[in-house]
Amino acid sequence: MDTGFDLTGHVAVVTGGTSGIGRGIAAGLARAGADVAIWGRTPERNAEARDALARHGTRVVDVVCDVTDGGSVDAAFARTLDALGRIDSCFANAGGGELQAPFVDMTLEDFRRVVTLNLDGAFLTFRGAARHMVQRGGGGSLVGISSLAAVEGMARGQHYAAAKAGLVAITRSLAVELARHGIRANCILPGWIETPATARQFAAIGDRVLKRIPVRRWGEPVDFAAAAVYLASPASAYHTGDELVIDGGYRVF
Repeated sequence: MDTGFDLTGHVAVVTGGTSGIGRGIAAGLARAGADVAIWGRTPERNAEARDALARHGTRVVDVVCDVTDGGSVDAAFARTLDALGRIDSCFANAGGGELQAPFVDMTLEDFRRVVTLNLDGAFLTFRGAARHMVQRGGGGSLVGISSLAAVEGMARGQHYAAAKAGLVAITRSLAVELARHGIRANCILPGWIETPATARQFAAIGDRVLKRIPVRRWGEPVDFAAAAVYLASPASAYHTGDELVIDGGYRVF
C-alpha cells in the first residue's frame, strides 16, 4: 500500500533551516526524497547546512533571507522558484527570542522585535507561499512552528507567547480560507527542545524541568522529521487546521 510518505519530486521551503528544529525538519524532508530550500540570514551557516543536507541526494538550495522584511521574502521566493521550479510545502520555522526581562521591565521595542520576528515573519512567509500555491493550482501544505508557549504561561516571555499564539490563530484561519484551493495549514507545537539556541537556558534550569517530561529527556531536532514528512505528504490530505504537540508528554503530565 502506498503510504504517501515518498516525497520524490516534492519541493519544500524551510525558514530558519540552518540549525535546530528547522535543520531537523529539512533533513527529514530531504531523506524522504524532497528537494529543499533552506532560508537563513547568514550565508556561511546557510552554505554549511546546504552541503550537509545535499548528502541525502536531493536538490538543496540555500537562500539568504530576513523573514521580517517583505522585500527579502519576495526575493527569497523568486530565488527558490528559479532554482527548484515550484513550492509544495512551506515550513515557517524562523523565530526565537531572549527571555530575560521581567514583564514590568519589558520595553515596547523588545515586545515588537520579538513579535515581528516570530509573527510578522510567518505572515510574510505564508503569504508568499500561498500566493504561489493558489496561482499554480494543485494545493500544498503550510506548516507553522509554534510553541507550547502558545497554550501555556511563559514567565518573561509574553512577547514570544503572544506571537506563537498568533501563529496558531493565523494557521487555523488559513486552513479555512485556503481549503478550497487544496492547501492545508497546520501548526507544530514543540516542547523543551535542545538546540544551540537553548543550551544555556537548559543548563540553568536542569532537572527542575526535565523531571516533568514523562519520556525523561530533552527533545531533539530529529524528533520533528517524521511529523514534517507527514504534513508535507499526501498522507495528510484530510488533516488541516490542527496543532501537533511534540513535547515528550510535558503538557499532559
